[in-house]
Amino acid sequence: MSEKSIRQLHLGAFIFGVGHHIAAWRHPKTDTAGLFTLDFYKQFAQTAERGKMDMVFIEDVPSLPEALEVAVQRTVPVRAEPLTLLSALASVTERIGLTGTVSTTYSEPFHVARKFASLDHLSNGRAAWNVVTTGLGEASGNFGKDQHLAHAVRYERAREFVDVVTGLWDSWEPDAVIADKASGLYADSAKVHPLEHEGRFFSVRGPLNVPRSPQGRPVIVQAGSSEAGQEFAAQTAEAVFTAWQTLEEAQAFYKSLKGRMTKYGRSPDSLKIMPGVLPFIGSTESEAKLLEQQFQELVAPEVGIGMVSRMLRVDLADYPLDGPVPDLPDADYHINDGKSRYQLLVDMARREKLTIRQLISRVTGARGHQTIAGSPEQIAAHLEHYFNNQACDGFNIMPPYLPGGLELFVDHVIPLLQRRGLFRKEYAGTTLRDHLGLSVPTIPERRDSHQAAPVSSLD
Repeated sequence: MSEKSIRQLHLGAFIFGVGHHIAAWRHPKTDTAGLFTLDFYKQFAQTAERGKMDMVFIEDVPSLPEALEVAVQRTVPVRAEPLTLLSALASVTERIGLTGTVSTTYSEPFHVARKFASLDHLSNGRAAWNVVTTGLGEASGNFGKDQHLAHAVRYERAREFVDVVTGLWDSWEPDAVIADKASGLYADSAKVHPLEHEGRFFSVRGPLNVPRSPQGRPVIVQAGSSEAGQEFAAQTAEAVFTAWQTLEEAQAFYKSLKGRMTKYGRSPDSLKIMPGVLPFIGSTESEAKLLEQQFQELVAPEVGIGMVSRMLRVDLADYPLDGPVPDLPDADYHINDGKSRYQLLVDMARREKLTIRQLISRVTGARGHQTIAGSPEQIAAHLEHYFNNQACDGFNIMPPYLPGGLELFVDHVIPLLQRRGLFRKEYAGTTLRDHLGLSVPTIPERRDSHQAAPVSSLD
């Protein structure tokens, strides 16, 4: 049976500091000293590319994720800026997609459009923008704001932001650049269009000062799973990074999001849903679970309590660790930032009757995503089960530690997925859109030669 005869998995490699587990930096298997060296990230990206993965995925948080004392003393809160890092990785890789996180709440559309268009050119068509509205309210003080925008307003701003960015990406027609040295004509001005956008949040004249990029537009990725997040993704996203604990939850989300797309004139196949998975890999299940336990034992108590307290917006320090998680309201009545992750933790605690200690153990590793501890065969079978039961189109793999956590997945799990006919053995194309099976967007018909028509139906 050929690789193209059955549906294929999509796999991203998610890089989060020196590993996704909060205590990864303390474990002997982790290269903690490599965090701000290019070789560290180069090894990560080249390992993912060796495994023929679709993309590397760089997260970003524009503030300390915890209170200053705990964050600086007990965790590794420092992060490389995504676009700077991805530009460097473009020069040491050839095929792997390059996905960077940039907030619509604390950025400007022209800057974002220009940076990602530039990255798409420099990488020969491998760029993707992970659109976030920023969940941490603490970020507001870093950008001269008195308070974090309300959840609904952040998504309204994000819709207009993406509309402006895609409009700027479309401001140069594909054949606008002529570069005729003999005549002295660089570009056809009739094929370069001002945007003239005037909206609630932004006024942007355009055009972009970067020509249309190899993918037409860089791929748009989105990470929200709330009601507003799903609606936003159905309108704009081409890949979605999400978190679910059970097959039933993942199936419900998959059906809900895909079902929203037709009202925006989109095919469900034009969006790939890729939940996160944190794999502890051992030669046996008991070996993998022992490794997971070793990591949990490295979590300082104040780090675990602080992390869960922040995510639930309730100070748990005065509650008994082995007592139940206190009753908490639904997200709609309690939360302005990080609604979907808050509700996921509340639902998990209620469903499984978790103690605070048990919830801390679940959160400090995968932060609400699934943790799988097992042999390569068990992990491959788990991924296949979700994939074959309409719960996802693939996964973002979140190694608990680096570099070994990704190397084990690439060397031992991916070959099993390939033998099962679920994953490619070679890249079929050169761009990220090729890897994801996404078409190159067409430029909407313009009202005239001087003003761009709206680029998508976002209202």
